[in-house]
Amino acid sequence: IFIMEIFWCIFLLILGLIIIIKCGDWFVDAASWFAEISGIPKLIVGATIVSLATTLPELLVSLFAAISAKTQSNPELVDMAIGNAVGSVTANTGLILAIALICIPTAIKRSEYALKSVLLICASLVIALFGKFFNGVGILASICLLIIFGIAMCENIFMAIKNTKKEKELHLEEITKKIPEKSRKTIFINILKFITGAIGIVVGAELLKNNGQKLAEMCGVPTRIISVTIIAIGTSLPELVTTITAIVKKQASLSAGNIIGANIIDLTLILPICALIYGGNLPMTGAVSTIDLPACFIVTIVALIPTLITKKFSKIQGILLLILYICYVVLTSAVSYTHLTL
Repeated sequence: IFIMEIFWCIFLLILGLIIIIKCGDWFVDAASWFAEISGIPKLIVGATIVSLATTLPELLVSLFAAISAKTQSNPELVDMAIGNAVGSVTANTGLILAIALICIPTAIKRSEYALKSVLLICASLVIALFGKFFNGVGILASICLLIIFGIAMCENIFMAIKNTKKEKELHLEEITKKIPEKSRKTIFINILKFITGAIGIVVGAELLKNNGQKLAEMCGVPTRIISVTIIAIGTSLPELVTTITAIVKKQASLSAGNIIGANIIDLTLILPICALIYGGNLPMTGAVSTIDLPACFIVTIVALIPTLITKKFSKIQGILLLILYICYVVLTSAVSYTHLTL
């Protein structure tokens, strides 16, 4: 019976992942369509709404974990809220970006990555410092993170406009005036996508949160371990799909840009929202501040600093990132196991 319960939890957890990712796609497609027919330029939609698409799973899972942590006074659910956001950044960089770099090393234009890289490093540093010296993300930390988020979104819009102007066969005026189809069938389909997607995201996030917590309890491991491994990797599946597509098309820079953008949103939007929901200060346990945050900061530095200096993502970077990620998973599991046996 116990084994069946574990398998049932795993099944529901995987089902939650599938639902939240698929419904997230529907929701974003519909939201983008509604934004476009309202007259918002397509390039603005792409630089803002679409850039949030791959972070919806992390946002919803952390949000519901924070809500449950407050209502149930359960500190382990706080670990899930933080661990999912921070763990997703570590997984995105140490696992998914690493795979892309090992398969396809690539040269970059420093100007396209400089600001994003600085913003991501600053966000990681803000969280690490506040977690270390203030034991959590409070109002001041949230303000700093939201400022970084705002700068990142403005930069996305600026880059979208700049790149559009470079297209010789298209003019900015044509793109901004292009209105999508508004037939009854199209309207009905997008309304259905929007509603189904919104409901599905909520249901999927609840399945992830509830069954991740149950699985941790049944297996006798801290919720944080499930959060920074299974759930963090699971909610990073959109980035993984993008990376696989980029590898097939031999465009690793596309994958790197998507991952860096997603990481910025994970840190600068999810944690402040969770802190607000939780009550102003999102506390960080010893393991989160001493293992998860340093790991996130280290893989971020390894991925970005050499790249900005050499103007390329190298295979050696990819291998080193993968080794660091494996060491992180082993270390965090070993520490938790040791803690449980003491």
